Formats: sequence, C-alpha cells, structure tokens
Amino acid sequence: MAVMPVRRLLLNMAWPMALSMLVQALYNLVDSLFVARLGESGFVALSLVFPVQVLMIAVCVGTGVGFNALLSRYLGMREEEKAVKTTSNGYFIYFICWLVFAITGALFSRPFLHIFSADAQTVEYGAQYLAIVTVGSVGLCLQFASERTLQATGDTVRPMIIQSLGAVINLILDPLLIFGIGPFPRLEAAGAALATVIGQIIGAVAGILMVRRNKVVRLSFKKFRPSADIAKNIFKIGVPAIFVQALATVMTMGMNYILPFFTASGVFIQGAYFKLQAFVFMPVNGMNNALIPIVSFNYGAGNTRRITGVVRFAVFIAVVIMAAGTLIFVAFPSGLLRMFNADASVITEGISALRAISVSFVFAGVSIILCAALQALGAAVSSLIVSLLRQVVFLFPFALISGLIDPSAVWFSFLAAEIFSCIAALLLYRRACSKMLYAHKTAEHGSR
Repeated sequence: MAVMPVRRLLLNMAWPMALSMLVQALYNLVDSLFVARLGESGFVALSLVFPVQVLMIAVCVGTGVGFNALLSRYLGMREEEKAVKTTSNGYFIYFICWLVFAITGALFSRPFLHIFSADAQTVEYGAQYLAIVTVGSVGLCLQFASERTLQATGDTVRPMIIQSLGAVINLILDPLLIFGIGPFPRLEAAGAALATVIGQIIGAVAGILMVRRNKVVRLSFKKFRPSADIAKNIFKIGVPAIFVQALATVMTMGMNYILPFFTASGVFIQGAYFKLQAFVFMPVNGMNNALIPIVSFNYGAGNTRRITGVVRFAVFIAVVIMAAGTLIFVAFPSGLLRMFNADASVITEGISALRAISVSFVFAGVSIILCAALQALGAAVSSLIVSLLRQVVFLFPFALISGLIDPSAVWFSFLAAEIFSCIAALLLYRRACSKMLYAHKTAEHGSR
C-alpha cells in the first residue's frame, strides 16, 4: 500500500474483485438467454425480477464489507478467539438474511409481479422464478459468507473457484431444466430458477469445506452465542455499502414503472441493457472497490501524491473501458438484442435506445471512480449524494420530462443524468481534495 507503484497496485487488487462481480452477473444473464427462447413474456418476467436479485446481492455484498473488515481486523491483531466468534456470527447473520429473503419471496413474489405487469404469462413466469430464487437463496447467502471469510485471510483464488463452480453448474443445468432435455422435466422459468439455486448451493457447500480446511481462520459453532456487538460493528460498516448498492434496484424498478407510459417495449429493452451493461460496468466497479483501501491507507499516511496519482489513473482506465463499451453498444445494438430473441419491433426501437444510453458510459465511469475516492477521503455523504443524483434524483424527472416531450427521447434521460452527476462529482471531489491538502498542511505546521 505504501511503496508499490500505485498503478500496478490498483490493477493487482481490482481484477479479482471485477471477476467476482462478473460471475455474479452471469447467473441472471444466462437464465435470461435461455428463458428468452420461451417467448417475450419469459424474458420480461426475468427483467422484472432482476432488481430484486440485485437487492439481494446488495445486502450480501454490503454485509460482506462489514464482516470482512471486522474479521480482517481481528486476524491482524492475532485475536484468534474474537476471529472465531466473528466468523460464526458472520455465518449466522447471513443465515438470517436468507430467512428474510425466503419469507418475503414466499409471501410477496406474485403481488410484486402484478405491480409491474398485467400479462398473465409474464406474472406466472416471474412469480415462479422469484419465489424459487428467494426461498432457495440459502446457497447465495452462505456462499458470500465463505467468500468473505477466505478473502479476509488474503485468499483471492478460492472465492473465484466457489463462484465459478456455481456459475458453470447453472450454465449446464439451465437448458436441461428449462426445456426438459433427456430425463429432466420441462420446467421453463422455474427450471432456470432451480438451476441458479442448485449452482449457488453447491458453491456454498464447496465454500464451507474450503473454510473448514483454512489454517488461518477457524469456523466453529461450539458454544455459539449470537453477539449483538459483532452484528452492530458489521452493519455499522456494511449498511452504507448496502444502501449505495441498493440504489441500482430503486433505479431499475423506477424506470420499469415509468417506461411503459412511453414505450411498449421499454421494459424488455431496459432488461436487455442492464444485463449487458454489467459486463462494461463490472471492471470499473472492481477498480472502485480496490481504490477505496488504497486511497484510505495513503490518506492516513499523508501521501497526497499517491492519492491523486491513483485516482487519476483509475479515472483514465475507467474512461477507456467505458469508451470501449460505448463503441460495442453503438456498433452492434441489433446483435446484442438478438441474443435475447427480440422481435423486429423491439430491435427497431432498441437500436436507438442502446446507442442513446451508451453515450452516457464515460460520464458514469468518472462518477463511479470519484465516488470511491470521496468515500475513502472521509466524504461518504458526498459520495452518497452523487449516487443518488445519478440513479434517482436526476434520472426519474429527466425520464418523465423527455418522455412527455417525445417518447423516443426517454432513453436520453440516462445521458442527461450522468452528465449533471459527473459535474457534481468533480466539484465535490475538488472540494474534498482541498480539505485534505489543508488538513495535511495544518498537521505539518502543528508538528513543527
């Protein structure tokens, strides 16, 4: 953190995180690719369910941030007893998360789908899929618990093995259970959900076995007692991360509600867009997560040169990645939509829609990186403000206003929201840097 060249340090830390996020995004994408072969209602159903899956992952990721940080602290202090207690409580918290997901999904899957669709087949597919992935999310939750435990010990390889194992199993089982190939029954959307759940459960079992064999941390439930203090410390760090991650769910659900007022194919197009853009945004989000500890460490050490250097490099890489993503979306929009079995009318509207949205990628990349820098510099409120501006405050009004002026212009609301949010992010980051430099100069004068 202190001596390695910051560019190499950032890239070394970012790629495992980016790969981990990409694997998670594969689950819904693979399910959607196969379910789309059942018809438009199947794909729309999974698009409506997607925000709930994002919310579940947000809760797991945010909880993992707090769990990982607390466990790493005790391991660094060589407090073995506290580390064991934190590990068992971390698994217990993830188990409680599963119970909340399962009960909520079992009770509200069908009413949730009715809010966004009046099509009986879409509601049926969506309700089946959502009920199964929520009730069966024990694998998702325990998989995250094992990954975060291993990451706290410095192991970045085995968490990727856990995720890859589940993703491969899902890929194999999807066509077998959806279309009823060979001895397998034809379960359609429910089959896609079962494939996802089975993959996650097998990944969770593999993760627990890896943790049990890990020599750095010990998983034990002997004399286990839930600890309110540990839970408090985990969520003290994790809740802000959950909230920021959950904004994506609010954005998607809000746009799913707004778009049908202006376009009949809007939900389908947005569903395809969000599944595809994950593969552009995830590398940037991986850098975003890697940037925070690097900036935090050097902020504490008073090394402003390394901070500004790594932030500028991260912004540059993010702009390059996002520009490449824009080129792909602009050049091949019809091919991307055909992956989901879109019909001619959807493709016609979707071509202009994907091109309009993708122009916003570069501005979004800059905002995402600056949000991480703000958070690491202690300006968490400023980081949250930028996230709210990007995904809610600017986006929804722009979508309504542009849609009322011209329904085809509704897709440019993403670009407008990202431009104004990027300007806000640059101003807030500049202010945070000025405060940082002032604080360090004051500290230097005080030490004299």
